[in-house]
Amino acid sequence: MAFKGALVIDTEKCKGCGVCITGCPNQCIGLSKKVNAKGYNYLEMTAEDKCIGCASCAVICPDGVIEVYRAKE
Repeated sequence: MAFKGALVIDTEKCKGCGVCITGCPNQCIGLSKKVNAKGYNYLEMTAEDKCIGCASCAVICPDGVIEVYRAKE
């Protein structure tokens, strides 16, 4: 049975460090070309269909700005 994941990212608190990107096994997240109020490029999903909801990105995020939701397909 496959799982589909969804991320909720607090873009205003994200400082764009990129640590979570290296932790994603499916490379489905990346930095946005847009910036938040502090001037940082924030995290966004780049391939929503690849996310399995493993929460590796949320666990490795030093600022805790990522919430992961997981649903059965």
